[in-house]
Amino acid sequence: MPAQTLIKIENVSKTYTTSKEDIVALQTVNLEIKEAEFVSLVGPSGCGKSTLLMLISGLYPATTGVITIKGEPVTKPYTNLGIVFQRDMLLDWRNVLDNVLLQIEIRRLNRADYEPHARELLERVGLGNFTDRYPRELSGGMRQRVSICRALLHEPPLLLMDEPFGALDAITRDQMNLDLERIWEQSRKTVIFVTHSVPEAIFLSDRILVMSPRPGRIVANIEINLPRPRTLDIRDLPEFSDYNRQIRKIFREQGILIDELGKDKEGLGQSPSSEVDY
Repeated sequence: MPAQTLIKIENVSKTYTTSKEDIVALQTVNLEIKEAEFVSLVGPSGCGKSTLLMLISGLYPATTGVITIKGEPVTKPYTNLGIVFQRDMLLDWRNVLDNVLLQIEIRRLNRADYEPHARELLERVGLGNFTDRYPRELSGGMRQRVSICRALLHEPPLLLMDEPFGALDAITRDQMNLDLERIWEQSRKTVIFVTHSVPEAIFLSDRILVMSPRPGRIVANIEINLPRPRTLDIRDLPEFSDYNRQIRKIFREQGILIDELGKDKEGLGQSPSSEVDY
């Protein structure tokens, strides 16, 4: 059966009022996201990618338009989701297991009911032997794995990820991409993933939404037809390079990338699978 629509965004705009001027962050966004779909948002800094996540979560109100999740309008913070930010937001005085279980306490649920699942998630991401360690004893990648486990603990159908690997080194980031791809394959949650890395978006996604400079609009909707499960070797496929080239072309058309020579800079030593932030 075809996947059902989980999120529907209709004519949504967001304007921030400041002491100096009004800033239009998003303008007339229309979008549908299916259940179990992995969707990435790419675009220049300040184009409203993170704002769109906050609107979907209900943490920010839209200025115009309507967002619905499972047919219900989002008018307040939506709790049946998980959020992972670029900063892991771990509490230094709590060990790994207690950090994962933090949201259970906040939700006033029974810790004993969720502790086995917390341990299972940590085992799944290779941290089964680190439950009693503290954040200061972990690497950046390990800390971010903890934050992902925390977001998944209550089995939400929707996971919002705002540049979760942006602060990691390239090798650790590659491993986190593999870990996330495996977790998604196992859980098939709906994921909306914000990144500045085009190769990362191609590797992880079913679909990539390319956004314009502010005010942010969706200017391209690109289906990624690459086989799953994926390994890093998929970056060597010609199809991967084609997607990378297609998105760079859109960036040039939007004025995000400007070649002073008026020519494509491919072939000047940059591999299509290299990590490039836009």
